[in-house]
Amino acid sequence: MTLKIALAQIAPVWLDREATLAKVSKQAEKAAAEGADLVVFGEALVPGYPLWPELTGGAQFNSAVQKDIFAHYAANAVDLQRGQLDELCATAARLGIAMYVGLIERSAQRGGFSLFATLVYIAPDGTMGSSHRKLMPTYEERLVWSPGDGNGLRVHQLGEFTVGGLNCWENWMPLPRAALYGQGENLHVAVWPGSRRNTEDITRFIARESRSYVVSVSALMHRDWIPDEVPHADLIRAGIPTESDGWLTDGGSCVAGPDGNWVLEPQVGEESLYFAEVSIEAVARERQNFDPAGHYSRPDVTRLKVNRKRQKTVSFED
Repeated sequence: MTLKIALAQIAPVWLDREATLAKVSKQAEKAAAEGADLVVFGEALVPGYPLWPELTGGAQFNSAVQKDIFAHYAANAVDLQRGQLDELCATAARLGIAMYVGLIERSAQRGGFSLFATLVYIAPDGTMGSSHRKLMPTYEERLVWSPGDGNGLRVHQLGEFTVGGLNCWENWMPLPRAALYGQGENLHVAVWPGSRRNTEDITRFIARESRSYVVSVSALMHRDWIPDEVPHADLIRAGIPTESDGWLTDGGSCVAGPDGNWVLEPQVGEESLYFAEVSIEAVARERQNFDPAGHYSRPDVTRLKVNRKRQKTVSFED
């Protein structure tokens, strides 16, 4: 049995939730028209990755600049409880296509203004299967995002495949990977803000470790695509190093097979839909000699405990 995957390496309409969701829907339409069963979008694509802290002195405490940009970012984050992803879920159901979408989430259960880098899985029937909040933001991301929880460490059946996903550098964390392996994952989705330096090594490494397909999907962002409507847009543009040729993130989307070899080598510098066909038989062949959660595991010696409760500040009893 094979599955056709679309890797949507696109740029957001930066920090604009509604315009970016419209762009995501159009890419899903194109992917479905090409017969894709699954389409994947990069980390934090809706409404965009927080590129400004390292360009504008983001660590300066009580900065009016940082407050202005953060307030704009929060206003364009996605509130799942308010149904701000319902239209995209309806699109998935109409097209009969599964999606992994990286977004910035805000939740009234956590005060409404703390933000999470969340990876959402939408099933082909339009139901939201999981929303995984990134466990630990990386470096300057911690100035903008809050740590997540284990609620979204879940896998989903898609044809004969069992698919799961993680955000960016949490793909380097052995135990979250093991949590997905232990649920039967054999198609791993890794989403990134972009850049080949992030995806080139770890995509093949995880594939070899897990004996699974690994699909890494990155976003793109260039100086010229920063909208004037973003607060302090000129200041952000001025902070971009001249040697970067204006690129903030340049892609790097790729696919590795369960033997660790490339199915699709890293793609950079271009907005495009890339496609890959994956076969469950290839997984079975590589699991013959190594299955990390199966015959090559020793649960009598080492086991992993996972807390999948959604973190809340308050629990009410009426």
